[in-house]
Amino acid sequence: MLAIGRALIQDPELLLLDEPSLGLSPKMQKEIFEKIKEINKEGVSIVMVEQNAKKAVEIADKTYVLEDGKIALKGGKEILEDKRIKEIYFGGR
Repeated sequence: MLAIGRALIQDPELLLLDEPSLGLSPKMQKEIFEKIKEINKEGVSIVMVEQNAKKAVEIADKTYVLEDGKIALKGGKEILEDKRIKEIYFGGR
């Protein structure tokens, strides 16, 4: 929260977030994702890298799944239903 607050002091148009939920309790993860949604509704664009794909997709307008540094999948909330997700995340190539 402190790092996000420090970034917001500069009144950015774009906020880059790298694993904002890493190491947080479930309660704090919920709070951080709610805060991220709030920040976005206030007009700040957000690019987020996040391992908790389900939570990230829930709040995202667009989702990109990378595999070996390339876009493997892109879409909206329906992306979690794509059967290729398991292949990408669990190495089923």
